[in-house]
Amino acid sequence: MLIGALLVAFLLSIFLTPFVGKLAFKLGATDKPNERKVHSKIMPRMGGLAIFLSFFITFFLFTNDLWGQLPLLVGALVIILIGMADDIYELRAAPKFLGQVLAALIIVLWGGLEVEFINLPFFTDTLEFGVLSIPITILWIVGIINAINLIDGLDGLAGGVSTIALVTIATMALIKQDLFVAMVALIVIGSTLGFLKFNFHPAKIFMGDTGALFLGYIIAVLSLLGFKNVTMISLIVPIIILGVPISDTFFAIIRRVVNKQPISAADKSHLHHCLINLGFTHKQTVLLIYALAACFGLAAIIFSFATMWGALILVTGLLLIIEIFVEKIGLVNSNYQPLLKMLNFKNKP
Repeated sequence: MLIGALLVAFLLSIFLTPFVGKLAFKLGATDKPNERKVHSKIMPRMGGLAIFLSFFITFFLFTNDLWGQLPLLVGALVIILIGMADDIYELRAAPKFLGQVLAALIIVLWGGLEVEFINLPFFTDTLEFGVLSIPITILWIVGIINAINLIDGLDGLAGGVSTIALVTIATMALIKQDLFVAMVALIVIGSTLGFLKFNFHPAKIFMGDTGALFLGYIIAVLSLLGFKNVTMISLIVPIIILGVPISDTFFAIIRRVVNKQPISAADKSHLHHCLINLGFTHKQTVLLIYALAACFGLAAIIFSFATMWGALILVTGLLLIIEIFVEKIGLVNSNYQPLLKMLNFKNKP
């Protein structure tokens, strides 16, 4: 049944994407070239609608509890409407943010999705979030939505990175025998892979905010469904799975603070921009980031089976590797190299 759901979603996405592309042109949901864009011609966006429709139809066909999953679906619909409105009308940041919060509130308050507590490592007590459980859960969902949206800068990039994250989530859900999370993840994987046939470089259509926001929402929700209310180790697993978009978002904030820019300011210094500036081609950059995302996914699976000390060593190693990589490619700026300078200093006689 799981493989069948993936295949149905994949075929539906391939069938629907060309129609969504034509609809995007009719509605004016197009992406025009400018100094921040890497494409040179007008492109249809809003392709994420094909991903959502493929997901929704397949979910309807394969789920046994459609009414019970209404909060998930209604939240997804809100995200899709906000994404479509932005792709057509280019909304300001405030209404986009409010739409994301509304979608998160629906799945949290109506769907009952909350991270209420975690078990702390090396301690017998649990950390109860109490009244903070709802805002913490909303913050996670909105944060992941924006992390996926920010990495959507090259053909096939957000779709591929999201697919790799979903493959990791599905794998771990199957290990835990959580068939619902595995099924939803596989349906979205099929829908996204079908879309990638048209979105990989050179792209014929962009997913737009419609796709990026939807994928971020689904990934955020599934990661919480699979790993909530468990140990601190399990809470870190989804963070590792989403290491690429989270790192890019985190260092984008650092970059803007260091450069004294507004946190919401757009720039051309994200991970994919830095790699292209180093001389990698469009396709090479996307494949390299895919490889990084796959490494994070593999690390998350290893991490989940590691001992407490092994997990701590793995996280420390990952953080050091991320910092060195960030400094090497100039993700903050060319002068931000504290760790590399310290290592060079120690190597001097």
